[in-house]
Amino acid sequence: MKNLKQLYKELEERKDFIVDLKGFDGGRGYFVSGSCKGMTVIWSYGGGWEHISIDGKKRMPTWEEMCRLKDMFFNEDECCVQYHPPKSEYVNNIPYCLHIWKPIEQYSGKLPMPPSVFVGMKGVKLDG
Repeated sequence: MKNLKQLYKELEERKDFIVDLKGFDGGRGYFVSGSCKGMTVIWSYGGGWEHISIDGKKRMPTWEEMCRLKDMFFNEDECCVQYHPPKSEYVNNIPYCLHIWKPIEQYSGKLPMPPSVFVGMKGVKLDG
């Protein structure tokens, strides 16, 4: 995740996002325009995790919106994840809220990832 000083500077320069709470280990803000207008974002470093969540209020954030959020808070070369835990571990206090996670120390900055070819071929566009 971007360091807080860098992150706050970038967020304060944005025209579509307002930071309304700054803390020593994260913060909170919301979108004032665009497709995410009205959605609340919380970010934190704590308990061994870097974390961002977005509350879509009345709808689930799209894949494109989650990618935009990832780009806002994480560096381009960082891998982070949206977890699908076992059903016994499900928690859903906010119906349209999604989370992105990255462990701080366990993987020395690199999460294990499957080879990209398992998803498809880079540079190939399929119709459909």
